[in-house]
Amino acid sequence: QVQLYESGGGSVQAGASLTLRCTASGGSFDTYVIGWFRHASGEEREFVAAIGWFGHETYYGSSVEGRFIISRDNSLNTVSLQMNSLTPEDTAVYYCAAKTQGRYYTNGGTYTYWGQGTQVTVSA
Repeated sequence: QVQLYESGGGSVQAGASLTLRCTASGGSFDTYVIGWFRHASGEEREFVAAIGWFGHETYYGSSVEGRFIISRDNSLNTVSLQMNSLTPEDTAVYYCAAKTQGRYYTNGGTYTYWGQGTQVTVSA
């Protein structure tokens, strides 16, 4: 069983960048697909990005593609989400999630393990 911990959230102004990190403990990290999701107040949970076991496959939600970059370092049990050109619409709690199955990356219901979330607030 894997435990996930998000870090790197904070409050920034529009146009700024932030890098979130998801660090895992327990389990074999390179057997897990890692996804990032976000949940804004009053909105449904939204898929942000996902990365395959060894980082060769990456997937992005349409609202972040071209601005966010997901990467992983299996030697550090860490997945990073570099977020650029942030807008107020990116304000949300960001969660990382893990699963072993390598399909349906965008579907949060297929992920088994979740972190506690980290708040990102972008002001205009």
